[in-house]
Amino acid sequence: MKIAVIMGSKSDYPKLEEGINFLRKYDIEVIVRVLSAHRTPRELEQFIADIENEVDVIIAAAGKAAHLPGVIAANTLIPVVGLPIKSSTMDGLDSLLSMVQMPSGIPVATVTIDSGLNAVLMAMQIMSVKYPKLKEDLRNYRQEMAQKVLKDDECLRG
Repeated sequence: MKIAVIMGSKSDYPKLEEGINFLRKYDIEVIVRVLSAHRTPRELEQFIADIENEVDVIIAAAGKAAHLPGVIAANTLIPVVGLPIKSSTMDGLDSLLSMVQMPSGIPVATVTIDSGLNAVLMAMQIMSVKYPKLKEDLRNYRQEMAQKVLKDDECLRG
């Protein structure tokens, strides 16, 4: 089980850190890279070629024009989860729209702006088709979330 996490800029890392730690908690190998669709296109293309047969899902985080997930998706059949990053422009809406408005035939699954955890959870759900253990891990995680909400509810009701 292996996921590649690619960000367009090192400044995106804080939005990904929680998700990367979550993956490691479930013993999923993570490759983390900073590669830009615009500034390092050759290196990005080579990296995608290098991981073609070893990675199950790619998470691509980018802000502003946010072409990174689309460029990756155009160069591989590995599922790509796009993570829009809030930048100084348009509060991340520009990034979100860049990812969800992919042309027909080149899909990018896209999650909430700045939600590295949701990107990881989507990637794990995709991988759970191949790895049944992940399905159980995700089921347990959701149960833990539900228990926390019920406990909070009980505390407030007194």
